[in-house]
Amino acid sequence: MLNRRQIRIKILQSLYAFFQSDNGSKPAGNKELMLSISKMYEMYVFYLTLFGELARHAELKSEEIKNRKFSSSEDALVHQNFLNNSFIKTLSSNTYLLNAAENLSVNWVGDVKQDIVKKLYNYLLNSEAFLEVSNEEGTGFTYDKSNCIKLFKKEICNFDLIHHFFEENSIYWVDDIDHVCSMVLKTLKSLNEDGENQEIILPLWKEDEEQFAKDLFQLTLSNKEKYDLVLASYTKNWDQDRLAKMDMILMNMAINEASSFSSIPIKVTLNEYIEISKFYSTPKSNGFINGILDNVFADLKKKGVINKTGRGLIG
Repeated sequence: MLNRRQIRIKILQSLYAFFQSDNGSKPAGNKELMLSISKMYEMYVFYLTLFGELARHAELKSEEIKNRKFSSSEDALVHQNFLNNSFIKTLSSNTYLLNAAENLSVNWVGDVKQDIVKKLYNYLLNSEAFLEVSNEEGTGFTYDKSNCIKLFKKEICNFDLIHHFFEENSIYWVDDIDHVCSMVLKTLKSLNEDGENQEIILPLWKEDEEQFAKDLFQLTLSNKEKYDLVLASYTKNWDQDRLAKMDMILMNMAINEASSFSSIPIKVTLNEYIEISKFYSTPKSNGFINGILDNVFADLKKKGVINKTGRGLIG
């Protein structure tokens, strides 16, 4: 689920928070990093379990209409059709999703959460995508699946109240929504018609990625003073007090990655931190970081500090 860029961003955010704190310790910093990553996984499961919650609300609405004195069964039909959607039934009964929700204590229980579900459902009622999901004329799992994916892409993932809920409950969730929603879509697309016992939940890490995250975080913490001095010699014409703190952290991370992870090509490291700087630092940071790191990497390779082995890793 987490790719290398997302891991680097998480480390950057955790390092920035750590260096802004006066009372931070390395173990505490590492704990905060792992917490921010686990919160991202919680958001992923929250989104996946939302379909089941919407179906339960559809059931309540349907029963409410049936119990009215002057309503017809047709009034409840749109809610009943949504409730009976074959894709939603399969997803909400998937054992791997249910286990993940239980293990992470992710649920929509409580007045605040239920109010969000209610407001989302009422909002969806007027959307074209919802009408397609609850259309009784559509038949088959593939039809239901396609329309549920469309509903998520067009309406659910962009619903402001859900974003507000995530932002209110965790500072770590603000920058993760787009990436998490792309992983939710990937999961939804993978679900098969007989998928109640299908392993659809994406793993948090690819093989060895957790160790990469922990090592890069700890190395950047441990080597900060050393590489701050290295960077100072390449930025001596700049007012050190005016250098963006984010730029310094990014360059520190890049140097540690280039010098300690022999299997990652130099160009990959350089390009990754330039791209990240476009979103997390100043408008001119990408050009500044590119120029400084080009020179730093060239000199560190000559000194043997950066030692890449294998075809395609040196350049």
